[in-house]
Order: sequence, then structure tokens, then C-alpha cells
Amino acid sequence: MSSENSFHRISRKKACIISSAAALILLLLAFFNYAKSFTRLENAEPATKEQTEILSRVLDSYYPVQRYKGAKKLPYPVTPAELGVWSRSAVLIDASNGCILYEKNADDIIPPASITKLFVMYVVLDEIKKGNLTLDDIIPLPERSWAKNLPSDASRMGLGQGHIVTLRELLEGLSVTSGNDAAIAVAACVSGGTEQFIRRMNEECLKLGLTNTHFVEPSGYSEKNTTTARELAGFCRAYIDIFPEGLKLFHSLPSFSYPKKENLPDWPEYKNTQSWTKKNTNTLLGKLEGCDGIKTGYIDESGYNIALTCMRDGQRFISVTLGGPGNSTAEGNRTREHDGELLMEWAFESFADYIPSEHVPSEFAIAVPGSSDGKYAYLVPAWNEAVSVPHVLQGTARECAEKVTAGINYPEYVFGGVNAGTEYGSIEYKLGDALLERVPLVADRTMKQSGIFGRILDRLACLLF
Repeated sequence: MSSENSFHRISRKKACIISSAAALILLLLAFFNYAKSFTRLENAEPATKEQTEILSRVLDSYYPVQRYKGAKKLPYPVTPAELGVWSRSAVLIDASNGCILYEKNADDIIPPASITKLFVMYVVLDEIKKGNLTLDDIIPLPERSWAKNLPSDASRMGLGQGHIVTLRELLEGLSVTSGNDAAIAVAACVSGGTEQFIRRMNEECLKLGLTNTHFVEPSGYSEKNTTTARELAGFCRAYIDIFPEGLKLFHSLPSFSYPKKENLPDWPEYKNTQSWTKKNTNTLLGKLEGCDGIKTGYIDESGYNIALTCMRDGQRFISVTLGGPGNSTAEGNRTREHDGELLMEWAFESFADYIPSEHVPSEFAIAVPGSSDGKYAYLVPAWNEAVSVPHVLQGTARECAEKVTAGINYPEYVFGGVNAGTEYGSIEYKLGDALLERVPLVADRTMKQSGIFGRILDRLACLLF
């Protein structure tokens, strides 16, 4: 009996050892599988809408200059170009990123003159975007908007008592013929009066960070309206970015005819009224390759102004010249054309865009062991705009841009959680050995640190992947 009992005891001991070993093996396999799960980055979940909104606010506070939607400096040093610009003040920017490629007295405060009407159109297009108006709405014309009630030297669309005019036609009149009467009619339609509308225009300027741009009336007739070339270039970039349809619908129109038959009421005094056609005040339309806008302006106190844009092969530049000389409209137009052609041809010859989204992923999944909020996050560029590439190598500017390389650097994992907007890597864009721009790679969400047991477990897991 004793030997039999001894045999059973040994058998139970072996079984216990085998069971323990099996359990240990299963535990090790489970832990190994758990550790390897951190390498399965394809299981990473995209950020939620709330996380994305939080990240955007954080990045705007961390990188206000780089993420600014107006005009800003190039991210690399350059020798300022010496161009024979005739105008008193000028700025040239790359529309894709707002980088200033050329400037001359860019912060001089100068009346924008009729370029003011761009801000009027910005407010109107915003109202349309919000669903408060449509382009086909018939707009009431207050008496003060009738052309006969304007100063004799004011530009006009030709509005009159009883005219039947759509909002689309008013915007065409604003853009092409620079009608002061159209500006007054639009202001009354949107805000009920000029003073209220001006308040809205100035509020929009502050939202866009334009501290030197201010208006006292909507047509541009007053010398008390103020802006700078730098701020105006930045505004034009925002305008085109938010309302790209404006270029095709309004600013690239070669001419405008008014009043048409449908604009006139069936009144005896309008029986013999003839329509007239005026050419766009932007004389570079149809003359300068790729030019599709945007607006001119002139009063004695400002000189000859023009905000100009051109697009060629997907590349867009914006220039603003203020205070152009000239003793007549013909001389002023020569100044605008000279400066506009000079700046645009130089821009297309000297710079081309490298588009990160065409070459580099927009996000990089990364493991986050030691976190209580999941296993993965994404690293994303803190900003993802085009890089303006200077033409410093042989070939064309476009060929230079094609030689840009992107060096992507980030760790295999980040232990103990991450914070939204915190940098954990970078992308370096280079042309040869020259660094054009370094963009931080930041966490797209916040993930808190786990408890001590979880951190110990995940630290051990890190040894296996």
C-alpha cells in the first residue's frame, strides 16, 4: 500500500508540474501575444471628431505663426530680391502657404481704395455660405444706392430707381466695374444699413488677424479706409481659399453689361434706356498668363492699387501693390501692369511648390505602451502646407521642387501616454543639404499614463517588440 501511495503521490506531483508548466507556457504565450499586439499598428483607430477639434485648437496655440492663414515669412533664410517695382508698397506671396517671397515697404498704411470691395464680397459670400442669401435673390435698392446720388467722380454700376437686380449682378458690378452704388446696396441688404455693415467688415478683419486694416465705408471712396500690402495679401489668400468660386464667378469676368432689359421696370422713362458694357478694371486679365483676378483700386490719396493673382500648372501666387504712381488712368494701368507682370514672372521663375501630401503620409501610427487609454495613437504634422522651393539648382523651378527629399523621424513607441499636440518626431524637407523646413510630428490625441502594474507589464512587453 505504501508503494502504491508513493506512486500516486509522484503521479500527482508530475501532473501538477506538467499543469503548472503548461499554464506557464500559456501565460508566456499570452504575454508574448500581448507584447506583439503593440506592433499591429494597422489596428490603430483614427482620432474622433472631438479629439481632432481639440488638436486643432492646441496646435493653433503652439504654432500660431506657422499655422497663420495670412502672409508670413519663409521658413528658411533668403537674400531679398532686388526688383524694380514702381509702386510705393508691395508684397508677393505663395498662395498655397502664405509665405512672403518679396516685399517692399510692406507695412506702410495706405488706403485700399476700391480693393475695399473685396471685403464687402467676403461678407456677402459668407452670408451665402451660411444659407442666409442666394445669388439669385432680388435685392432692394435704397435711394442712396442710385447712381445719380453718388459723387460725380465715384465709380458706378448704374443702379437706378425701380431696377430689378439680383445679388449675383451686384457682385459682378462690384468686381468688374467697381460700382460704389453696388456696395451701398449690398450693405443695406446684408446688415440693414452702411454703419452696421462696416461694423461687420471690421469684425471680420479682426477675426483674420488684420490689425492695420480698418474701414469707415464700404466702397473704398474714403481715404480713411486703411490697410497694408502685407495684410491685404494675407486677406486675399484667405478669401481665395474660403471662396475659390469667387475668381471664376466674378473676378475673372472680362466685362460687365448693365442694365439689361430684365433689369428695368416697365416705366416710360426707361423706354429708350440702352445697356452699356464696361471692361474689367484689371487690365492684366487676358494679357498675363494665368491671371484670373482679383481687384484694382484708386483714389488720389492712395495712388494706383491692385491685388493680383495668377495660376499656372497648379501653382498660384498673389501679389499686392499699393501706391502706384500715375497722373492718369492710362499711366496708373501701366504701373499696375509693369509691377504685376514683373512680380508674377519672377515668382514662377524663382519658386515652385513641393506638396507634402503627394509624397509623405499624412499620419503615422505609433504604439503607446504604458497608457490606460489604448495601445496606439497617430503622429501627424503640426501643419501640412506646401513648401516653397527656391530655384537654386540647374533646370527649372519645378525640377528643383522634384528634387526635394523628406526625412521622417519618430520613435518606435512612446511609453507612458502622449499629449495632443506634443512633438514626438519630425519631418525635414531638404533640397540637397539645405534644410527648407522642419515640421514637428505631434500626437493626435491625449492618452493618460496607466497605473504602476500596467506600466510594469508594458515595460516588460517593450522588451519583446
